[in-house]
Amino acid sequence: MSYKDASHLPPEQQFWYNTYSKSVEQGAQSDYRQLIGPYSSREEAQHALERAAQRNEEWEDNNARWAAGHAPGHHHGQHH
Repeated sequence: MSYKDASHLPPEQQFWYNTYSKSVEQGAQSDYRQLIGPYSSREEAQHALERAAQRNEEWEDNNARWAAGHAPGHHHGQHH
């Protein structure tokens, strides 16, 4: 599923995932600190936590690869 940026839509056409109530809201009805979004459809908002978990996994993998390349003693192809 590809995520479409919904920030350009009118507020009443935006969907948000509420992390407190674990439900989808049409239009931001709750405190923004409890919301993930906006999404352009109810279905996208329902999968917000899955997307966040997937993104976090990708970031952790990228960070691990970066850290491995910047470990002490690693010289990025420089010869002394």
